Formats: sequence, C-alpha cells, structure tokens
Amino acid sequence: MSLSEEFLHTEELHPIDIVEHIAEHHDWEFDRVHDDQIAMAVEGQWRTYSITLAWSAYDETLRMISTFEMDPPEDKLPQLYEALNRANDQCWTGAFTYWHEQRLMVYRYGLVMAGGQVTTAEQIDRLIGAAVGASERYYPAFQLVSWTDQSPEEAMQVAIAEAYGRA
Repeated sequence: MSLSEEFLHTEELHPIDIVEHIAEHHDWEFDRVHDDQIAMAVEGQWRTYSITLAWSAYDETLRMISTFEMDPPEDKLPQLYEALNRANDQCWTGAFTYWHEQRLMVYRYGLVMAGGQVTTAEQIDRLIGAAVGASERYYPAFQLVSWTDQSPEEAMQVAIAEAYGRA
C-alpha cells in the first residue's frame, strides 16, 4: 500500500501531519516541535541526519533543512566551499551550504505548494529521501577536502553515483 492510500478517506491533511505519519511509518525518531514544524533523526550510512520540516501557510511552502555536524580546519574552508559548489551543480532538488558558526553542513529545499495545492506523502517521502541521498553521496567528498590534501576535483570523484540503501 502506498503512503498516500492511507490518507484517501480523510479531509485535507496538514503537511506536518503527513510528515509525522511518514516518520512513524519509517520508525524514525521525531519531535513535533510546533503545529507547523517537526524535527526528525534519520540514520544514513555515514551519519545520522537531523531533518526539520516546517510549513509556512503565508507563502504555502514546506521547508526542509537537513543537517550534520562538520568542523573542518579553517584553512580548508575554501576547498570545502568549492566542493559545495561542485555538489550543488549536480543537485537538482536542493542545495548544500555550510553554516560556519554552527559547524553544520546543511542541505535545504523548499517545496512550494502555491494556489492551495495538496502535499502528498510520496512527495514528502521523496523530499526526505533526496536530502539523505545527496548527503550520503557527497559526505565522503566533503570529508576528503576537509581532512586530506585532495583537491575538490579529486574528492568529487569519490562521490558515488547512487547512494546505497534508502532513507
């Protein structure tokens, strides 16, 4: 049974209610921070990713931020930023950024549902899967440019074409 089939006979659901159901379905740890926000921990091959989804009714956007800790040496930041740019050139469904002060690698995406569109469970599940998949794919490259003498070009060669497993 698809995730959406469980919602067929209900009124329109709040996007965060759907996210909560998906988290329960996958047995992920989660905390309903607010009516419009949920935080989860999703385990990947390399890391456990902290994923927060927040619904903004004002601009009808479901925002997702997926983070993991990263504390590269200061002198490696230019290489890390170049690797981020290279990764972002290959990501079509979101983008990486590095929050230096918080020492967090961030993957973020906004799903715009303007005009009263209804968010489906499959869309949200795919959104979360894309975040974990991209993080799993590029994590080794980010580590290599941060902790070795490999260039961003060389490090990106280890970014596997397809992450193993699934979120």
